[in-house]
Amino acid sequence: MKKTVWIARTAVCLALLIAIQFLTKSLGQLVTGSCVNLVLAIAALIGGVWSGVTVAVISPFCAYLLGIGPAFPLVPCVSLGNAVYAVLFALLVGGFLQKKELPAAYGSMVLAAAAKFAALYLVLVRLVAPAVIPAVKLSTVTAAFTWPQLLTAVIGGVLACLIAPVLCRALEKKN
Repeated sequence: MKKTVWIARTAVCLALLIAIQFLTKSLGQLVTGSCVNLVLAIAALIGGVWSGVTVAVISPFCAYLLGIGPAFPLVPCVSLGNAVYAVLFALLVGGFLQKKELPAAYGSMVLAAAAKFAALYLVLVRLVAPAVIPAVKLSTVTAAFTWPQLLTAVIGGVLACLIAPVLCRALEKKN
């Protein structure tokens, strides 16, 4: 039964993520990125580490297929950044939310957002993009993976911290 619940929660989060990417793709990185980070965080909080990681890793591939993600050589880098965010959200933020230690939960959420930013900056901006993106396009491509990633991760994280307690209570209710 537990595995079935995990599969169902992960599938619902993934379906929600794809729908959000499709519906918000014309609204820009701030809206789409914040919504995606919200879903990544919720997946990690309601489904656990592996649910969050699963959704986080698949998300950039879906964005690429929808035409809103980066060039393909960068997609695995985005998966890595998302996975870092989901792992820290599940392990740190989730524990503090369960204990109702809100200042620690929000502090951990900022740490998760900063870790995602750092992973994307180091791996994508500094390491991979300069090797695979033409110099003419490099500054435009890498600009999307600097401060906007930190901002959208914080916005999505704040929203997740507000929504998750209510969602978890609803999921725990027995019929």
